[in-house]
Amino acid sequence: MRRLEEKNQQLGTILNNMGRVMVAFSGGVDSTVVLKRAKEELGDNVLAVIVNSELFRDSEFDAAVALAEKIGVQVYQTEIKELEHPEIVKNIPDSWYYSKKLLYSHLNQLAKEMNYPYVLDGMIMDDEEDFRPGLTARTEEEIRSVLQEAEMYKSDVRKLAKELNLPVWNKIASCSLASRFPYGIELNEMLIKQVDDAEVYLKELGFDEVRVRYHDNVARIEVAREKMVELLGRREEIQNKLIHLGFDYVSVDLRGYRTGSMNEVLPESSTKSKLAAQA
Repeated sequence: MRRLEEKNQQLGTILNNMGRVMVAFSGGVDSTVVLKRAKEELGDNVLAVIVNSELFRDSEFDAAVALAEKIGVQVYQTEIKELEHPEIVKNIPDSWYYSKKLLYSHLNQLAKEMNYPYVLDGMIMDDEEDFRPGLTARTEEEIRSVLQEAEMYKSDVRKLAKELNLPVWNKIASCSLASRFPYGIELNEMLIKQVDDAEVYLKELGFDEVRVRYHDNVARIEVAREKMVELLGRREEIQNKLIHLGFDYVSVDLRGYRTGSMNEVLPESSTKSKLAAQA
């Protein structure tokens, strides 16, 4: 297995060969490593584009802007309107494709207008092993996933981020709020806000790893297993708050916090075939 030092050197070579890049920056650990290394290799020939939408928290957007400015790159703020697109609102497995297609085509348009020959994202090797319809959109729009090109996995990225003294080296992954809803439940601003408010409340209580999944107006809470006893110890106040936010019932998932739990109900053959098509 190749050492991280070798992968990082390859990443530097890839970036140097590009000369001038636009980075799709979310503030997560993956895109932060891309942005930092691009800044180190290309100096002022780097633009961080931070995209807001109805399916991401404003606080995440603001934090990304602040971090990019701290890294010392030029920042461009923009937005997309995901809930104006029926294919995304339908919230089916292929909606992830349309969401990424909207994002990447928007970035490519900006890159064309501002004369950036390359648009980079933060996809890593682990993403090839998960259900990621967005990979197809990435390939179609010719976005460069430089961490994948350097064969970096999440463990590599976190270690490198720590070596680079990046404050997000151990940041918990975030995801579109659409991931809180079962496939087939159409998205709207009211439901998005209901789930978002519930998660923000639980985070304020100290549950950093948390998801509130929506099931016919039942909240299914996922927290880290070691925090489950604490959650149950505060069940009455949590129950009252989430009922106040509009849920009819509140439940706890005994399997605990995990990403992509809504994909667990997808047929295995369907998921594998989609992944094969993206390879």
